[in-house]
Amino acid sequence: MTSERVLALIPAKGKSVRLPRKNVIDFMGKPMLAWTLEAAAETGLFDDIVVSTEDREIAEVSKNYGASVPFVRPNKLAVDPAGVEIVALDALDRLEKLGKHYDTIMILLATSPLREAMDIEKALAQYRKEEAVSLMSVTEFEHSPYAAYKDDETSYLTPIFAEMNRLKSQELPKTYRCNGAIHILNVEFFKKYKSYTCEPLLKYVMPRERSVDIDSINDLEFAEFQFNKNIKSKNG
Repeated sequence: MTSERVLALIPAKGKSVRLPRKNVIDFMGKPMLAWTLEAAAETGLFDDIVVSTEDREIAEVSKNYGASVPFVRPNKLAVDPAGVEIVALDALDRLEKLGKHYDTIMILLATSPLREAMDIEKALAQYRKEEAVSLMSVTEFEHSPYAAYKDDETSYLTPIFAEMNRLKSQELPKTYRCNGAIHILNVEFFKKYKSYTCEPLLKYVMPRERSVDIDSINDLEFAEFQFNKNIKSKNG
């Protein structure tokens, strides 16, 4: 039995810009945020599931789906340029002042509703097995960045990676992009380096069909399409 104390933190501000109110916008019959809260709760892995928000509606939705909202996020951390890292560090500090201390923090963005409980379970298992201090969920790039071109402000193109320009796609190194679904960090490591992409950074690879990060109306529509496609695939 491990004595490790694990926090699930869901940053969910109300002042989203590109897709207003995205954290509580309807996604397949439930507030967007609900999908992440339910997946986290289903695992039974966490000592606490906490939502960091400045928004009253988001706080109420969070509580309705079983999460804790033990503090109100300062408004200055609910607008750009405040990012997830500073929000997570603020949450850890506020929770420590309430007597809550953790060894591991898992940051789960509400805008990744296709992430499943099994992803959370497998990512944490991999983190523990590798005795990692930092893990990030990723998905393989749809098109390799090694095949990219740039211009010189004219109509002419040159390859960015000229030495790889003649390689076949299957010969190019595998590359991955962050999908926003899962970040796991050793708390002391995180507090020291104040980054959730600081090396050594372990990867947890997720398939594209569960890797949609919703930041625009187009993302939302694609996620709805992919959700229905995933359901059909599961049902055979």
